[in-house]
Amino acid sequence: MAAVHVDRPTPIQSLIDSVERYNPDNVQVLEDYLATQCKNGQYDLQANLALLKLYQFNPQSAKESVIVNVLVKSMTAVPAPDFNLCMYLLAEYAGSESIQNLVSLQQLLEQSRYVQFWSTYASHKALTANVAGFEEAIREVIAKIVAMSYQAIKTTELQAYLALNGDAFNQFCAQKNWEIKDSSVLIPINKDNEAKTVVVRENIKFEQLTKVIGYSNEM
Repeated sequence: MAAVHVDRPTPIQSLIDSVERYNPDNVQVLEDYLATQCKNGQYDLQANLALLKLYQFNPQSAKESVIVNVLVKSMTAVPAPDFNLCMYLLAEYAGSESIQNLVSLQQLLEQSRYVQFWSTYASHKALTANVAGFEEAIREVIAKIVAMSYQAIKTTELQAYLALNGDAFNQFCAQKNWEIKDSSVLIPINKDNEAKTVVVRENIKFEQLTKVIGYSNEM
C-alpha cells in the first residue's frame, strides 16, 4: 500500500502550531506518532520534520533507529522532495552507514533505476523492517511514474521494475487496470502519457513586419 496522508491528530496539530514543537519533552510524543505511521501506513511529513528538528536541538535525545524510520517513510513519497528535506536536518548523521545506505536507495529510486534499486535493497531490507508495507508503497511509486511515462511497456521490463512475477504481477496489473497483451502491458491513456501536439509560435514585432512589407514593396 502507498503511504497514506491523513488528517493530523488534534494534539499533534496543536504541538506543531505552537512553541511546544521546541519542547524537548515532546520528543516521545512525536516518536510515538511516527511509530503509529510506520504501523498503519500513514505518513505525516511535517510531524516527522518537527521530530528531526527536536533531535537537532537536543542531540542527546536522537535515536538512529528512529531517524532511519523517518527516512524510510519519506522515501515512499518520491518524487516529492521529502527525503531531501529530512536530510537537511541530519547533517551530523550523514556519515552513518545506515543513512548512507538509505541515501543510495533513494537516489536509485529518484533516478528511476528500479532494477538496481531492488537488487541493492535486497541487502538492506533490515533498514525498512519497522515500516509496514514499504515494498508495496515503493511499487506504487514506481507504478505512478510508469503510468506517466508509458502507454505500453514490455512485460519483462515492467516485471523487473516492480520485482514481481507470476500471479503477484498479474494481480498488480489487474488492480491498476493495466492490460497484459502478448509480450506487453498496455497502460490506459492519461493526461501525462498522452502524446501532445507541439505548436511552435514565432513572435514577430510590428516594426519587423513593417520592414518586411517595405522591402517587398521596393522589389
